[in-house]
Amino acid sequence: MARKLQSLYLLGPSGRLEALYEEPEPPHRIERACVFCHPHPQYGGTMHNKVVYRMARAARYSGAAVLRFNFRGVGASSGTYDGGRGEQDDLRAAVRYMHDRHAGIPLLVGGFSFGSCASLRVACGDPSVERVIAVGTPTDLADLGFLRSCGCPKHFVQSTRDEYGSRESMQRTFDMAAPPKRIRWVEARDHFFADALDGVEQAVRSALGSAAAR
Repeated sequence: MARKLQSLYLLGPSGRLEALYEEPEPPHRIERACVFCHPHPQYGGTMHNKVVYRMARAARYSGAAVLRFNFRGVGASSGTYDGGRGEQDDLRAAVRYMHDRHAGIPLLVGGFSFGSCASLRVACGDPSVERVIAVGTPTDLADLGFLRSCGCPKHFVQSTRDEYGSRESMQRTFDMAAPPKRIRWVEARDHFFADALDGVEQAVRSALGSAAAR
């Protein structure tokens, strides 16, 4: 039997949100639900981004049902870019959808680049989120001071040569963030994990399979 792959639309705060829902290959049981976010909407980010696809595949292989979606104004999603604020509301709508569809099992959120920042903010304000996986967090550009008081388990995956989140600034951010937390460095040429997508996938699978970050 083939795995379930479903294109659908969610009801978001600005109208419909284009989404893609996937389940693990049979006979694997669904053990958790995941929502993953794409990079910056104004720079070509979509739910079909290579890094986000690898995150979703890692989650499926780990027994998760996965939802990827396009933020407002991207693809067939309604609305227009809102500077990150409305995009967090889009993510909250996606989280509600997965909570309703998979009640009673752990739910995590994650994202790449811009999507990692949205995921961290939403996860840190939602006690129903079991953990957050932040990939390629642009620590050179984003204000992440809120992580000082964020008790959600945080798993960071970062390129060793990220031009938007240098090793030094990522380490400072990680050191500043409240526990529980973990970080995994992926040897890569740039922010987009050129020639290192296998490493990203492996790191996400490890984050999914580990106990809560300490």
